[in-house]
Order: sequence, then structure tokens, then C-alpha cells
Amino acid sequence: MQNIVFPKNREKAQQMEKYMKNHFLFAGVPKPERFTLQKPLLDQSLALPVSDLLELVVTYYGQQEREYQYLAIDLVQKNVNRLSFEELTGLLPLVSQKEWWDSIDSWRKVYSTWAKRQQETKAVFQLFEKQEDFWLRRIAITLQLGFKEETDVVLLSQAIEEDRLTAEFFIQKAIGWALRDYSKTNPLWVKKQLQGEWSKLVVREASKYL
Repeated sequence: MQNIVFPKNREKAQQMEKYMKNHFLFAGVPKPERFTLQKPLLDQSLALPVSDLLELVVTYYGQQEREYQYLAIDLVQKNVNRLSFEELTGLLPLVSQKEWWDSIDSWRKVYSTWAKRQQETKAVFQLFEKQEDFWLRRIAITLQLGFKEETDVVLLSQAIEEDRLTAEFFIQKAIGWALRDYSKTNPLWVKKQLQGEWSKLVVREASKYL
């Protein structure tokens, strides 16, 4: 099994760190280069026992540079169809580590993919809704992005209503994003939702296609 060690480029790392508000250190590997470097490992990971895969994910996620968190999440996404609900639940402590919009939205894709394919949206949604950590609630709000006609409107409505008054930018942005995405499928429902009181950010984001 290939061990990934990303090469360091301090100039690029500083640019990437600045973009991420200096929350994390970077090796300085742009996404296209990172994808090329990690592709053999991702392909090989499909042959790993799930227990070994999860150990590998934890190992990479614990490394300092941000690219390793991206790699760890990509490993989970690559193998998402092999994971049980219990195994996905067991990854929640990682989701709560080193949180920022980049990792949270990547984790969201993992849980969304699994929920849609397994038709277990409600069970996955309940992992994230009403959590004290607003980053986890962001996943509940955006969980059904791209679900189109398969969107559970009750869960979507519940998620956005619970955080309607939350002032956090990343929550308001997520509400607008979720509504905008669903407006492409059911614009009348979204227009009706926007008749209530929402932040200017939500209304601006949600109205893009209306």
C-alpha cells in the first residue's frame, strides 16, 4: 500500500493558508496535483478491509498539513458504498476535528452520497440536526443538495427553520444554498418559504434562480 507524503512548496502553501484565513498549515499542493499523487492510493484502498481503511483515514486525518485531511475524506468518499451506517457514525469524531467550510462540505458529500444511495436520508440527517456544533448543523441543512425530486421536504424545512435565527454566517449561507439548490426543482415551494422573515444573505442566495 502506497504511503502518501505530499511534497512541500512554501510559496504555494502560504497562498493556500491565506485563502483559508490561516486556520491551517498547508504543504502547498494544488488540487490537480494532489489528485494525481493520491489516485493510486485511492484505487488500492478499495481492496483494503474496511477496518484497515478506517485506520488509514484516522492516520491521515491526524497529520498536520491540510492536504492530508482532504486525502482522508477522499478515501472515505471512494469507499463510501462499502461502509455501514455504524461505520459512518464512527467517523463523526473526525468530522468534528479541524472544522472549516472546506472539510465540512467535503464530509457532507460523503454522508449525502451514502444517504441517497441507501435511501436512509432521515437516519443520516438525525446525526447532524440540533447539534450544538453549528458546523454539524450545516451538514444537516445541506445534506440533500442535488437530491432534486428525491428531496425530503419535511427534513429540509425542519433544518432551515431550526437555524432561521442563527446569526452565524456559515449557517445563513448554508440555508440560502440549500434553498437555491431546491429552487431548481420546486421554485414555488422556495418562493413560499421566502415569504417569511429571512436574513438578506439567505434571500440573496436562495433567489438566484427564481
